[in-house]
Amino acid sequence: MGAPNWELKSCCNHDQVAFLVTIGAFTLVILLLWRTVLLTPFKLITVFLHEASHALACKLTCGQVEGIQVHANEGGVTQTRGGAYWLILPAGYLGSSFWGMALILASTNYLSAQIAAGCLAVALLVVLFIAKNWTLRGLCIGFILFLAVIWILEVKTEVRILRYIILFIGVMNSLFSVYDIYDDLISRRVNSSDAEKFAEICPCPCNGVAWGVIWGIISFAFLSGAMYLGLVILS
Repeated sequence: MGAPNWELKSCCNHDQVAFLVTIGAFTLVILLLWRTVLLTPFKLITVFLHEASHALACKLTCGQVEGIQVHANEGGVTQTRGGAYWLILPAGYLGSSFWGMALILASTNYLSAQIAAGCLAVALLVVLFIAKNWTLRGLCIGFILFLAVIWILEVKTEVRILRYIILFIGVMNSLFSVYDIYDDLISRRVNSSDAEKFAEICPCPCNGVAWGVIWGIISFAFLSGAMYLGLVILS
């Protein structure tokens, strides 16, 4: 195996073109169906990853996760005690963007897509036992079954769509994270938002909107980085 083609010389081969075209097609489909119920389950998965990122940051900083909720109106709450609050607060938006990037990159390879699907299923199973409402429980059970069906189709039939499912979830997660940051933190100022709370404890002179802009730039960088690294992997 040769050195990574960081300069993307001789771009683009068939796999790279297919990767970019698929992302473009998924982006178009997502934008066209944005306000329809068809995307609701995938939006709720993004909310789930947002709240799970808060929970993970809490656990990694020795805090206690008391419960997680995901609501049908695309909102969510993670109840924590202890931990590093200055890391827990930004972990929701930035963590969700990071997982979107990770899923996009995982879709570039059949084995990594299987691993990503397995990890997502395990995360949903773990959260199922600390979920505090039936919307989140239903989401966990529904997506575990959905991933199981896709996995069985991959193993038992000639249907090969797991990579595309993982890529779609990754693109959806990345786009929704950027939109969510803009809607919650920049276009309208919500005093109870993570960015406003972060501004209160951060010693620098940035307000919540400024932190929203910073987090939005980082989230967009994750999406751009995913596309670039995906091209490198496929070169």
